[in-house]
Amino acid sequence: MTHKASCHCGAVELEVELCQTLESARRCDCSFCRRRGAATVSAPLDALKVVKGQEQLTLYTWGTGTAQHWFCSVCGIYTHHKRRSDPTKYGVNLGTLEGVNPSELGVQPWSDGVNHPSDRQD
Repeated sequence: MTHKASCHCGAVELEVELCQTLESARRCDCSFCRRRGAATVSAPLDALKVVKGQEQLTLYTWGTGTAQHWFCSVCGIYTHHKRRSDPTKYGVNLGTLEGVNPSELGVQPWSDGVNHPSDRQD
């Protein structure tokens, strides 16, 4: 099923085909995500299309540079990110999906982003 997604001001619009159900949404407790607070759902890289506002998207990355987070430069809403845990997928902000109210899906479980496997020095 294809979903439409947008930032708050409407400058950025996406079409995305999720690889999981909405009920699979999760939150992450890494230093960045816990401040952002958005629950996300997954989509393959080739299943997300920016249909409006590519020029309005701002990229934020840090550390290894694997995770790439995009935001609307007008209203500041985080729309999606390339996952560090699986760089073949995007995490899409559940709250940007048209017709979806995250509070109606119940409590989203948390992923342990603080202890990311890529950070282990085994």
